[in-house]
Amino acid sequence: MLRFLIGCAAALVLAAPAAAADNFPSRPIVMLVAVAPGGTLDTLARQIASGLTTQLGQSVVVENTTGAGGLIGYQRLMKSDPDGYTLMFSNMSLAIIPLLYPSAQVDPVRDLSPIGTVATVPMVLSVSNKSGITSLPEMLKRMRSGGPKLNFGSGGPGTTAHLAEGLFLHISKTQGELIQYRGSGPAIADLMAGTIDAVIDQTVTMMPLHKDKRIRAIAVSAPQRLAQMPDVPTFAEGGLPAFNLAIWNGVVAPRNTPKPVVDKLAAALSKTIDSPEFKNRIDQLAATRPSQAERGPAPFSALLAKDTREVASLAKQIGLTPQQ
Repeated sequence: MLRFLIGCAAALVLAAPAAAADNFPSRPIVMLVAVAPGGTLDTLARQIASGLTTQLGQSVVVENTTGAGGLIGYQRLMKSDPDGYTLMFSNMSLAIIPLLYPSAQVDPVRDLSPIGTVATVPMVLSVSNKSGITSLPEMLKRMRSGGPKLNFGSGGPGTTAHLAEGLFLHISKTQGELIQYRGSGPAIADLMAGTIDAVIDQTVTMMPLHKDKRIRAIAVSAPQRLAQMPDVPTFAEGGLPAFNLAIWNGVVAPRNTPKPVVDKLAAALSKTIDSPEFKNRIDQLAATRPSQAERGPAPFSALLAKDTREVASLAKQIGLTPQQ
C-alpha cells in the first residue's frame, strides 16, 4: 500500500508541469525590458510581445525596468516565480552584467531559462548632423588630430552600444568621451539634437533616422553594404575591418521554469518570427532571423554560454570598468 501511495505521489509530481503547460497562459504575461522606451531593444520587444499575444491568446505586456546597466531588470526577473508569466527581452548585454556588477554575483548561464533568439542585428556608427562629419575616415582623422574628444552616447553601462563604442575606440586606437544614458532612446534623441557627436547602435533604430536625414550613418558592421542602406559603407571600407560586431536579441525566463512552459513559449516565439509581419519588418531593418537550427532553448543556451566567455575576454581588452 505504501509503495502504491508513493507511486501515485510521484506520478502527480511528474504530471504537474505538463498540466501547468496545458493551462498556460491563463493570465497576462509581463515582458521586462531593462532600458527606457524608444530604443532598439524596446522596439523589438514590442514587436515580439504583439506577436506572442496573438500566438498565445493572452496579452504580453512590455514593462520597462531601467537602472544599473540592466541589473535592476535582471534581478527582478530572478525574483519572479519561474512559471512563465514574467519574461525578459534582452540581448548580448546579458553577458556584460556580471562583469560590470561582480558583487551582485549574477551568472546568466546559471540564472536563466533561455526561450529563444529573435534576430541578429548589425551595428551602425552614426553621427549628428551638427558634427560636420561625413565619413569614417574623416572621423578617425579628426579623432587622431589631438583636438577636442568626440563624445559618444550609449544606453548606459553594460549595454551593447557601450560595448560597441568601447570596442570601436580600442580597435581604432583613438579616444572619446563615453556618455551613459538610461536607455538608447534618450541617447539617440540627443544625437538628433546635436548634443552628442556619435552613437553606435543597431540598424533597427538608426536606419530610419538616417533615411529621414535626422542623423548621418557612416559605417555598418556587415560583410557588405546593406541593400536597405546602400549609401553607407562597411567598417571595412572605412578602414576598420576588425569591427564586425553584430547583436543577437532574445527572450529569457527565470531558471527552473518548467520545460513544458519553456517549450510552449519557444514554439509561440518561433511562429511569431515566422509571421509575414515580423519577417517584413526585420527585412526592412536589415536584421537576420535565426534559422530553424538556431531556434529554441538549446541553441540559445549554447550561444549565451559562448558569448559570456567571449565578452569577458573582450571586456579586458577594452578596459571595461566594474560599476560596483
